Amino acid sequence: MKSSYLIYSILFFISFSLSAQEIYFPAAGEWKEKQASEYNLELTRAVDFAKSNEYSGSKDLKQAILKGFQQEPFHEILGPTKRRDGPAGMILKDGYLVAKWGDTKRVDMTFSVTKSFLSTTALLARDKNLITSFDEPVVNYVWDDTFEGNHNSKITWQHLLQQNSDWSGQLWGGFDWADRPPQDKTIDEWRSRDLNEPGTHFKYNDVRVNVLAYSLLNVFRQPLPKILKNEIMEPIGASQSWRWFGYENSWTTIDGLKMQSVSGGGHSGGGMFINTEDMARFGLLIMNNGKWENRELISGDLISEAIQPSKPNSNYGYMWWLNAKGDRHMEKIDESIFYAAGFGGNFIVIDQKNNMVIVTRWLEPSKFEDFMNLIYKSI
Repeated sequence: MKSSYLIYSILFFISFSLSAQEIYFPAAGEWKEKQASEYNLELTRAVDFAKSNEYSGSKDLKQAILKGFQQEPFHEILGPTKRRDGPAGMILKDGYLVAKWGDTKRVDMTFSVTKSFLSTTALLARDKNLITSFDEPVVNYVWDDTFEGNHNSKITWQHLLQQNSDWSGQLWGGFDWADRPPQDKTIDEWRSRDLNEPGTHFKYNDVRVNVLAYSLLNVFRQPLPKILKNEIMEPIGASQSWRWFGYENSWTTIDGLKMQSVSGGGHSGGGMFINTEDMARFGLLIMNNGKWENRELISGDLISEAIQPSKPNSNYGYMWWLNAKGDRHMEKIDESIFYAAGFGGNFIVIDQKNNMVIVTRWLEPSKFEDFMNLIYKSI
């Protein structure tokens, strides 16, 4: 029995090693292509669908943002915006490019896809032991009044990452209660609402996401774009064209230096401005559990933790959407996939079972599941 087990273990290790070697990691400025048919994939219909179902909002993204959030009191544009292009995308299999459409080198806003980049910086902080546990209260790390009070002092890093903190307050001029408020109540009711115990209630809220970015800035004591560039984007061969912005008023002083705290999306402008190819490289890193070739950039255990469903929302992890059973479940798609999603139809889909990464931009959001079904018909 021991001999058989040993042989099986050796064969499994060899098989795993060969499988890992099959993943291609593109050098900076290049990407090898393969025909989708080599993998028995038929992607023509999906690509045509993405090109013919462009996001219906304005290409003037400043106007699209103002219209999209016009019911929010005091909402204004505080960060840069950029006119968008048309649909674009890439599909990777084993790292090879098997389909693409549109201008994949053009830099565009990516809105809440930024959140998945932000959560990645939190994983880096944990990897470096700058944060000893995501279960710790953030007040242990940020000593100003951001987390003062009986409610806010109980908020942990995990609560912020899972968007269930119900943090209460104001940051960079934005009130937490004014972000996506229920339309059946008045401003006075929003302001005087009862707070939910941290960890019990999911609420998509950009002010609280920006609180996470500010808290991580305090931990790293360096701008987050610099951390992301040095630790992730340069090692994966990303271009020099991406930018991560905050707001005109989101500046703070740390160690005598003035630093901008970035935003976790483009809700008020700012956020990640990036091209499709750099999004795909980032997706490939996550698909391979944080390893780029033989170099571990992020702990695989932390990536696994990041895609565990939170208690209040089975479809949400550490700022990654999950295809688990729940309100956002896609019935015909494997429950193990997860994805970053942003306003205007920006997506990075990670499929670790099939070694696939799917990036699509400016796809009408209501058509996302139909697009995914067309891809997975041939898998």
